[in-house]
Amino acid sequence: MELRQLRYFLRVIEHGSMGRAAIELGVVTSTLSQQISRLESELSTRLLQRTSNGVRPTDAGLAFWRQAQLALRHVDDAAHAAQHARLSGHVSVGMAPSTTGVLGLAFMRAMRERYPDVRLRMVESLSGHLSGMLNARQIDLAILFQSDNVKRFSATPLLSERLFVISAAGFDSMPQTTSAKLARIAKLPLILPSGPHGLRSLLDAAFARVKIEPDIVAEIDGLAMLMDAVGGGLGVTIQPGAALARRDAALFHAVPVSDRYMVRPNQLVSLSDDELSPAGLAARVVLADVARTLVARGEWAGATLPRLHDS
Repeated sequence: MELRQLRYFLRVIEHGSMGRAAIELGVVTSTLSQQISRLESELSTRLLQRTSNGVRPTDAGLAFWRQAQLALRHVDDAAHAAQHARLSGHVSVGMAPSTTGVLGLAFMRAMRERYPDVRLRMVESLSGHLSGMLNARQIDLAILFQSDNVKRFSATPLLSERLFVISAAGFDSMPQTTSAKLARIAKLPLILPSGPHGLRSLLDAAFARVKIEPDIVAEIDGLAMLMDAVGGGLGVTIQPGAALARRDAALFHAVPVSDRYMVRPNQLVSLSDDELSPAGLAARVVLADVARTLVARGEWAGATLPRLHDS
């Protein structure tokens, strides 16, 4: 049974005439009659009764006519919905504070522009906390800095961030060079996030690698407070360039850490494709697209995209 046959049948009933229905439909009468005969053959029942004045439905034809009208209405509604529908739903996205400073607003704007009916929930927290929330299915996707415990999820390398030693402008002990070795930085009064933080794990491993005990004078987990302390001259910190995104760069001095392994990998981690809603799948694509665009435009300090063979 074809939709065309249903439409032909309804027009014949409406006009009570094969000839008039054929004229409206733009087909020859023989073609229309042939399609109705095929429909009757498939249903194994007579739908129309020919009379001297035209055609009229049989009892079976009248019952079929009611249901055919309903079926075609549903088909038309489905086509209209497909043509005009916009993706809706909700999605929860987690980012570390330094990441939101660069990516957060740009991502939200892109989602609003592309998927205005998707309700977005943004969660700003430490990478370790975001990993736990992902495990607990409290968020749908996140940008994480550690690769531990993500095997069960969908994880894609997003970008890498070069790390900088950052101080207040004019801080006396700050290296006045274009780059600095970790061994030299370790002697400075350091203000770092605490153990559970993804960046701290990376730094601890780096200091252990060069077999140097760093001079840590304070541990602060909130990026805003940490940068306040650095800006107030209480010490220096090691952070990606994104940490200065919400700050007046003229008030700080940032020097790249020259050790080649001093980079922070960013992974886009989400629930599996089977678990992600359509809104979640769309948000994941938009998030990756916006992040890579910012890097390509040079708007993400110290960030580089993975090489094609690494992605």
